[in-house]
Amino acid sequence: MDGATGKGDLAIGEGHTLAAHPLRAAVLGELHARPFVAVETPRRLLHAAFLLTPDTAKADRAALGALCSSRGLPAPAPGVKHHQVAFGGANLRWESHAEFCTYTWDLPSCEVMPGPLPFQPAAATLASPFSEVAQPGPLLVAVDLHLITDTAEDLFLDRVFDRASLARADVNDGMAEIATDFKADPSGFVRILVRDRGLSAEAAGALVQRLLETETYRTLALLGLPEAQRLAPGISRIETRLADAAREMTVTEGLSANNKLLDELVALAAELEAETAASLFRFGASRAYLEIVKLRLNTIREVPVPGFPTWQQFLDRRMAPAMRTCQAVEERQEKIARKLTNAADLLRTRVDVELQQQNRDLLGTMNERTRLQLRLQRTVEGLSVAAISYYVVSLVHYLAAGLHESGTDRELGVALDPGLVTALAVPVVVLAVWGVVRHIRNSHGGEE
Repeated sequence: MDGATGKGDLAIGEGHTLAAHPLRAAVLGELHARPFVAVETPRRLLHAAFLLTPDTAKADRAALGALCSSRGLPAPAPGVKHHQVAFGGANLRWESHAEFCTYTWDLPSCEVMPGPLPFQPAAATLASPFSEVAQPGPLLVAVDLHLITDTAEDLFLDRVFDRASLARADVNDGMAEIATDFKADPSGFVRILVRDRGLSAEAAGALVQRLLETETYRTLALLGLPEAQRLAPGISRIETRLADAAREMTVTEGLSANNKLLDELVALAAELEAETAASLFRFGASRAYLEIVKLRLNTIREVPVPGFPTWQQFLDRRMAPAMRTCQAVEERQEKIARKLTNAADLLRTRVDVELQQQNRDLLGTMNERTRLQLRLQRTVEGLSVAAISYYVVSLVHYLAAGLHESGTDRELGVALDPGLVTALAVPVVVLAVWGVVRHIRNSHGGEE
């Protein structure tokens, strides 16, 4: 960290400070997050990697801090990604990664190899340091790496490794040779032999760390294969059902049948999307880990040993099918998702067209009903005019008859003939009633 504040600020002259970006210190520190540790030959390292979740990662950091504190050793600072402490004659190196952590015990080889062969005694008898650390998660990687001085003796390799799977290469411009069969020994550790031909302590430390990372990341990269194998049957089932649905679309008729088929396609798309989202991280991580493996192997500059494949050649031959399987499953997921979307869009269009046709037919039926209702209304209006007129004319007739019989009309100087008055009232009353009904209808129509 720079400057007087310890937070990345930069002090310029006396009393002047340039405020740093909040992430400046973290970005600068990332370049030095996992520095190489110098290693003297001979040496033996036991390396283990454990898978973690966010919760177990916190518990692992706390457990390591408690262990260090109980020994009077400094605990890892909050937020650091690596920590190194000495336990007796061994050094413990701890590293924290996105989904795993590693513990590496650095043991002086002179104390653990009393015999002429490397990897003696067995790693199981040397793994007691791991018992002091609470296991943070499932064990994924276990490596027993032995760094020895090269004696140009190859006969013991057949006694240590499976020759059918043995990969050897000269590295670092011929300053060392590396060998492994990538198989677990009876103790469960993958053995890696490094034969030193004049490496400096710094170069040896860098080589050892790159080899441990190669084994760690190649194992992590292969975690995508079980996921691909798990997904393959479900993808095949969705592919088959999609093909059947596409054939059904050519013969299916009716809104109900098309809706049922559309619901099934949507359910298949949702199922595929859920599986794709669940596997997205795993496949992406496998690709990233494979790139790291290739980068590490390119850095050590392998040169083939006659009669043996290099590490790169061995891993390319053995890992390539697994990585292609992961890639093929991922591509199938993407293609099927697109096809499901296209099929659902086509079917949804058909459903929309059928709905529009149904709506058109429904509107036509409603228009016909409206016309019938209008005719009925006009008929009722005509009958209403006749009925009302009849009652009004009857009242006029009763009035005229009453006036005539009582002699009131003569008192008024008018001689009324009830029949004539009734006859004259009929057209007047009919026109008046018709006018009132029309006025009422027009008034109602204006309000609507």
